[in-house]
Amino acid sequence: MDGNRRFARRSHIETVEGHNLGFEALARILEVCYKSGVKVVTIYAFSIENFKRSKYEVDALMDMAKVKLAQMAQHGDLLDRYGASIRVLGQRELVKPDVLESIDRAVKLTCNNDRAILNVCFPYTSRDEITTAIRTTVEEYSTSPPLEPSTTFPESRIVSKIRNRKPSAMSSETLPTDASSIGGGPGVEDSGSDDTTLHPDSPPSPHLSSRYPNPETITEATLDAHLFTADNPPLDLLVRTSGVERLSDFMLWQCHENTEIVFLECLWPEFGLWHFLPVLVEWQWRRKKSEEREWTVGRRRSVRAGR
Repeated sequence: MDGNRRFARRSHIETVEGHNLGFEALARILEVCYKSGVKVVTIYAFSIENFKRSKYEVDALMDMAKVKLAQMAQHGDLLDRYGASIRVLGQRELVKPDVLESIDRAVKLTCNNDRAILNVCFPYTSRDEITTAIRTTVEEYSTSPPLEPSTTFPESRIVSKIRNRKPSAMSSETLPTDASSIGGGPGVEDSGSDDTTLHPDSPPSPHLSSRYPNPETITEATLDAHLFTADNPPLDLLVRTSGVERLSDFMLWQCHENTEIVFLECLWPEFGLWHFLPVLVEWQWRRKKSEEREWTVGRRRSVRAGR
């Protein structure tokens, strides 16, 4: 959603009005996406870096977010018609309480919609998301789970069994009264069970070993599970308007080897059906060709294996 301010300057209108027109463009694009069968749409609504802008513009964007989220979440409106739920991804503690209240209300109003998702990144940067995922993973792997009940005999029970042995089995040595001094030396035998004999050189019981998860088990999937987009499908298509060819700290982790990245010259308020439809159709065509190639390669391999 890039180019609102440049559009406002070029059109000689207030910057806030440029952002307002940007929200109208969002409604148009969401309609196209959901009609086309897209299940998850993620928009970069507000970067953490945007807090460096003027207070007037930041406050205006926050107020606009309250109004627009409320409108989209209303019964019978866009998200309700397509069964889309709102999810707000970002650092909640940076948002003012009144804005946060409106966000939570919109999320609650759409929480039962289960046919599509609208992720609103607000306020967000990808580096912050990755940092948060790493931090929560470290916290999880640094938390010791409760100890399992010990299956070894307590020392008091061992002392009791030794003292209750038959006199014929007792050694001439005096039995120590301090349980901590029992070492299982010569003359100290148990005719009842080997389980009660202490072995100083035996390995420690499992519950004395490391009680923390093994950090070697951390994988890409582990960090995936701690991202804001944890339960979302892979990112297939990323579109940026305004002619700027960079990701600007947006979904850096989610971009993978098969993600199509498209940069368009038009500014976001101008972005509409005739800009987006060719992008969507081309992506679908490339996806179909890729699947056909994979099917052909797989078929050739199966034929060779059959020979």
